[in-house]
Amino acid sequence: MTDKPTPQNVNKVVLAYSGGLDTSVILRWLQDTYQCEVVTFTADLGQGEEIEPARKKAEMLGVKEIYIEDLRETFVRDYVFPMFRANTVYEGTYLLGTSIARPLIAKRQIEIARETGADAVAHGATGKGNDQVRFELGYYGLNPDIKVISPWREWDLASRTNLISYAESHQIPVPKDKRGEAPFSVDANLLHISAEGKVLEDPNEEAPEYIYSRTVAPEDTPDTPTILEVAFEKGDAVAIDGEPLSPATLLTRLNEVAGANGVGRLDLVENRFVGMKSRGVYETPGGTALLAAHRGIESITLDREAMHLKDEIMPRYAKLIYNGFWFSPEREMMQALIDKSQERVNGTVRLKFYKGSVTVIGRASPDSLYSLEHVTFEDDDVYDQHDAEGFIKLNALRLRLSRRRES
Repeated sequence: MTDKPTPQNVNKVVLAYSGGLDTSVILRWLQDTYQCEVVTFTADLGQGEEIEPARKKAEMLGVKEIYIEDLRETFVRDYVFPMFRANTVYEGTYLLGTSIARPLIAKRQIEIARETGADAVAHGATGKGNDQVRFELGYYGLNPDIKVISPWREWDLASRTNLISYAESHQIPVPKDKRGEAPFSVDANLLHISAEGKVLEDPNEEAPEYIYSRTVAPEDTPDTPTILEVAFEKGDAVAIDGEPLSPATLLTRLNEVAGANGVGRLDLVENRFVGMKSRGVYETPGGTALLAAHRGIESITLDREAMHLKDEIMPRYAKLIYNGFWFSPEREMMQALIDKSQERVNGTVRLKFYKGSVTVIGRASPDSLYSLEHVTFEDDDVYDQHDAEGFIKLNALRLRLSRRRES
């Protein structure tokens, strides 16, 4: 097993670094506590904030090896799209925007550790949440011998006030809007933005409108609907209104259209892996539209039993991602099954956005299994309705035998 990290056995650590207050304090704390070299890694996953300022902060804190990477395309192509091939939702509603970002960050940290000769990795997740589990399962799933440092489980800086005091005593700049407690905690990437804590901790209190940043309130959206067409190839969206788009560009476009029409808001109380219930407010405008479109194209291209099997395994697949098991053998096995089902999921879906809703209003595919000849209510030459009698009687046989035994 991995040795417990100590100042004596850690020489270099790769820190998942946002440049914010928490991870800046963590950076300096690692330097002071472990007396080790720190490598910072900052990923642009489409969170909507400038990430280059993180470089200057890291340099100011004496970091020599600084990694800042635009991973938006990788994120959508290799993580979001594979997840959406399964129509993945956790507990019926949550589109896993935070969960799906963690394995990519963990993977790059492990790769950077290998590149730089680091023997440890660190993250800024707290000891109460799911992210600590997701990061660390990712680390160990990729490098079973890596040392993992989780400052929130080690230090005595138990409050934001303590963090600010520590930052000020170590000449770490504290943004003015961080002086005092923030109204809520935010996580963002190209798929979603989430808010938790403080004003949202009472699940019976409606979330204030200022919580929302990616969606217009449905009552304030346009009075005329927006209609667009999404094209799919092998289960992945590839174009909007006939224009081929890269994965990240396509999701960005869906975010803009859906957000402007108030689509994608979710107020959820979820069951965390660590055991507690947590209330969060999520905005996933493009993802909500993508899910509707994908189910729309599957409805005419997937065999019935293939579709039903996918629907049966989806909750377990969603749970694996939520709990942090992206790099597990069972997730990879399920992914192979899901991807096999998508080989003929090709075609186009028309979506209507209006007042907070997204609706499928049309679907077409060269691989469609929909047969108008068979389903028409008019005369046809392909379906003998008399065949249904034997079909029904065979399926009813066990029911009839069971009822006769009871009579």
